[in-house]
Amino acid sequence: MSSPVRRPAVLAAAVLTAATLGTAAFVLPATAVGAWPAAGAPAAAPVPVLSGTLDWGVLASLRAYVKGIGTITAQDGATEVPGGFRFGEATGQYDAAGGHVVTAAFKGAVVFDGTRHGFVVKMENFRISTATKKLTADVTRNGTLKPNVPLADVAFAGMNMKDLTTTLTPEFAALFDRDAYAGQPGDKLTVDLKFPERPSPSTSPSPSTSASTSTSPSPSPSSSTSSSPSASASTSAAPSPGGSGAPADGPQKILNGKLTWGVKESFRAYVGEKGITASGGAVKDGATYAFAFGAGELDVRNQKLNASFQGSLRFRFTLHGLDLTFENIRVAGAGKTGTLTLDVKTPAGTRKDVPFATLDLSKTDYKTKGGLLALTGVPAYFTEQGSTVFANDNAVLDQYKPGKPMDPLDLSVAVDKDVTLPTTGGATGGTGTTGGTGTTGGGGTGGSAGGGSAGGAGTAGAARRRAATWPPRAPSSRPAPCSAPPA
Repeated sequence: MSSPVRRPAVLAAAVLTAATLGTAAFVLPATAVGAWPAAGAPAAAPVPVLSGTLDWGVLASLRAYVKGIGTITAQDGATEVPGGFRFGEATGQYDAAGGHVVTAAFKGAVVFDGTRHGFVVKMENFRISTATKKLTADVTRNGTLKPNVPLADVAFAGMNMKDLTTTLTPEFAALFDRDAYAGQPGDKLTVDLKFPERPSPSTSPSPSTSASTSTSPSPSPSSSTSSSPSASASTSAAPSPGGSGAPADGPQKILNGKLTWGVKESFRAYVGEKGITASGGAVKDGATYAFAFGAGELDVRNQKLNASFQGSLRFRFTLHGLDLTFENIRVAGAGKTGTLTLDVKTPAGTRKDVPFATLDLSKTDYKTKGGLLALTGVPAYFTEQGSTVFANDNAVLDQYKPGKPMDPLDLSVAVDKDVTLPTTGGATGGTGTTGGTGTTGGGGTGGSAGGGSAGGAGTAGAARRRAATWPPRAPSSRPAPCSAPPA
């Protein structure tokens, strides 16, 4: 569907609504005028926005997820900048008489193409209002247009429009079929607006000191720069399209990375090397496997990490009815804990976005050295959802139960394009010792490994059908994961 053009009538309606509903304490920059009244003169007319930009990354973890399974494209005037996207050619106004309300609309669109997982979402015509404190946009999802969708609540307060806190709405969550997004903090938002210059005292009546103070900040450059959302203030803080605008300890785009992981040693021993296939960006790396980098973001200040990786591991043991693939691996860290999420594919279907493992990040501070964060031997433990992958008729062997260790992982991410990644993990920012992985003969597998269904745990019927051979009575060269068939 072609993109709708921005509608001046919609903007005008938003302004009228803001004037009726809002009392946001937002003061116009000292450089702005429209009709600057003298003392006792009628109220000033709304001051037009001449130009401006809006910077927002939507949600870092969402970007990493989509780039891991598809593409994200900035178009129609929008550009990709460090930490997100920039939308420009702002139009709008500042209405002092209507409650010091700023409304603005921005040109550009961003398309999240997750066709593999059933969605293509295009957001365009972004709009803000300090009255409603909302960020809205027109959204086309899988070919269906929904105008004026409230994407996020924005913490507009006073004159500052830099790094504003955003909270995602239920409407946003519905776009990606993720209820958990509702109420979740989105990426920070920065707005930079430019207004007409104020006429000099020689060409217009000079307002009295009291009137000037009550209607606008002092017109001195220092006041305008430090306390208003003027171009000079916002431009210095907002990231530039081509530079490293993000501070060293703030959100930074990950430019390269690698994940090394083997799932579980005893499971690999059971399947055997000939039954394991790495493809699509995954390669054999010693006893385990390395996955190529997809996309991600590192935020040192807030101790957050999101990264997606390319490649898949397929485990096949035809004699025992096993055909299991792990793919689309993502790692998300927040403070001292993290989650490894992946898709589980079997001949019966695909389970998407399975939170497979909990990661212990208690020994990392997320700080890079020379542009590199390298975490070695990160302990990983089965989650409840990860455990069900190895369930057979809803029964899970002890070594696969929630909280039990799997193989640790090595993770390296670089925020500098010239960084060389470690060949096997790294030393900077190491996060503890290698977690327990079980013995060669201890790894059980289960029903959903050979018969998982899309969106659920294992298929019980499939597990029963292969009960005679699953879990297997392994050949002498391949230890059996358990000693008895499932109940």
